[in-house]
Amino acid sequence: MKGLHMVTLILLVVGGLNWLLVGLGDWNLVEKLLGNWPAVVKLVYILVGLSAVVVLFTHKKDCKMCSSGSTAMPM
Repeated sequence: MKGLHMVTLILLVVGGLNWLLVGLGDWNLVEKLLGNWPAVVKLVYILVGLSAVVVLFTHKKDCKMCSSGSTAMPM
């Protein structure tokens, strides 16, 4: 399960950074890197979306802050 968690985390970071770049400068990193392979670009977008779904349903179990029941952020 740790492997799945790491893959989803990496894909969510890639997706988040890509959205940041699109928002700030209309620069799509995924398409810049994989633009010659539109099927692969689409696959990356699908994997990022599926990663979000996996994290949505497994986050509370995996997250130490969420599973401890605390509502305050640690300092």
